[in-house]
Formats: sequence, C-alpha cells, structure tokens
Amino acid sequence: MKRDMAKTFFSATEVEDIRQAVAAAEVGTIGEIVPLVVDRSDDYREALLTAALLLAALLALLVLILLRHDTIWWYLPLVALFFVPLRYLVGRMPYLALAFITRRRFEQAVRDRAVRSFYEQGLYRTRAATGVLIFISLFERRVWILGDRGINECIEPVQWQGMVDQLIAGIRQGTASAALCAVILSCGQLLQQHFPDRGNDQNELQDDLIAL
Repeated sequence: MKRDMAKTFFSATEVEDIRQAVAAAEVGTIGEIVPLVVDRSDDYREALLTAALLLAALLALLVLILLRHDTIWWYLPLVALFFVPLRYLVGRMPYLALAFITRRRFEQAVRDRAVRSFYEQGLYRTRAATGVLIFISLFERRVWILGDRGINECIEPVQWQGMVDQLIAGIRQGTASAALCAVILSCGQLLQQHFPDRGNDQNELQDDLIAL
C-alpha cells in the first residue's frame, strides 16, 4: 500500500461532508468527536523481513534448478543477493507480507496506534474528559472507537461495536465516507443522551478529518 493513501482516501467533497457531520453531531452535547485515518498502524518489519527472506530463498532455489547447481555454496550467496531488492519490493508492496501477520498482531497494532493518536491529538485535554476518537487504519481495514475516561464512565466500550462493524463494512463496500458520516451522527446521538449541552459548551477540538 502506498504511503499517504490516508490523505487521498476521501475526496475533498467527502472531507467536507465528514466535517459537517462532526459539527452536526456535536450540537447538543459537550462531547468532542475526532475522526482520524492513517495509512497503517505499524510497519510490521518482522513480517516484511520474513516475506523477503522466503521469496529470496525460493527465487534462489529456482535459479539453481534452472542452472542445475545443487550446492549450498551457490545457494546462500544467491539468497543474500536477492534479499535486498526483494526487501525493497515487499516494503513497497506490504500486502505481500500479509500471510506473515497474525490477526492478533493486527489487532494489537491498531489498538496501540489508536491509543497513541488519542493522546497525540489532545483528546484527553477536554474539560469534561468527553473526547471520542474514531480511528481508521486502512491497511488493516480496522476501526477503533476510543472514548476518554468521562465517556467510559457512562458508555461501555462494547456499545461502540455496532458502529465499528458498520464503518468496517462501509470501507469494504467502497462507501467509507457515507458510513463514517453515519457513524459520527450515531456517536453524536449517544453523546447527547449521556452528555447534553447545558448551554455553555465550547468547541474544544477541530471538526475536520485528520489524515496521517
């Protein structure tokens, strides 16, 4: 997957639709919603190295078969020779390493990146601890919705799961923008129930989609 895909994943029109959805969702609540999209949550270097090494080993074996050599003294140098360009190729095409990344590794990477983004984007600094991050990781096709401590005191994380599933389905079906806007509005409705605006709310965080 190409770098900077997150910055072009949504069109300019879709970005504006998302911004308006955030603004509308925050009306009537002190909650702050931040949608954020990243290319991928981790470099998965161990998987890239494994994939490159395996491809180099297979290619070296194929060359030896074609040349009718059967000595390890030819095989090992060929593996080393092929490894460097194949490591570059796999780095440019990380999907080649998917077979070496476990589901658990994916989940952990996305969760860790979501938590890091929550703090990097300052969601923990809202006055009532009511920041909500809607985190999308494109390579993994994973979504995390993460609430601050004020949110988690009233809304169980499991309550976000339906929204997570809806957004993941939208990404897979090619309707990511519409799904994200719908999830943002649903999130706003939930926040309005638990954290209504008492008339002194301030917009503490930007409404724009963040793409990293």
